[in-house]
Amino acid sequence: MSSKDFIIKHMNADHQDSLGLFLQAYCGITSTQAKNAYLEDLSTSNLIITAHGTRYSVPIEPEMKNFSETRGRMVAMHKDSLKRLGRSEITLTEYRAPRGVHAVIFGLCFLFYVTCFQRSNLQPGSALYEYLGLQRVPWFPRLVCVLQPYVVAIHVLETVALVVTTLRPLNVPAFSGLWWKWVLSCFVEGYGSFVRIKKFVKEQKAKNGKSQ
Repeated sequence: MSSKDFIIKHMNADHQDSLGLFLQAYCGITSTQAKNAYLEDLSTSNLIITAHGTRYSVPIEPEMKNFSETRGRMVAMHKDSLKRLGRSEITLTEYRAPRGVHAVIFGLCFLFYVTCFQRSNLQPGSALYEYLGLQRVPWFPRLVCVLQPYVVAIHVLETVALVVTTLRPLNVPAFSGLWWKWVLSCFVEGYGSFVRIKKFVKEQKAKNGKSQ
């Protein structure tokens, strides 16, 4: 097997994510259009990548002297692609459910949504009203109703911020199962989602530092 064939096989087998990034960064297509990118051919001056039946030419600048430079160039192009796209080298690969204080806050927020979206729960005589003993604090249901639109608005803004400033840069595919878990979690609890993701990123950076 020639060095060129080996490189093509290696890129397609182990670095398909990089090929997709190259198409997004240098050819201006979307992540959906770049999905399942496949390196078809390689020269010292460009990559020929196919995605969804369309062939793209990605320039290698400056041109390589020979294929022995390929690994270093691919690494550099990967990092440059991430920078151009505003992405992180770290990929968020898991959902972490709230625990401890975060779990308590999640539960309280979820209860808030349940009571608010069915106002009858806050009326005297309802099972929830009686169970929580709200007759002892008659002002509380009124306060909850007043706060509802503000709490929902804040959590919607936090969820949008999570998608734009955190999930997208951390390479979480939009509308994937993982994406929905974090989005729905943030909509319920708010800031706690950011805290857990930051902890994940910190752990990955420490792990990457040890492996280098």
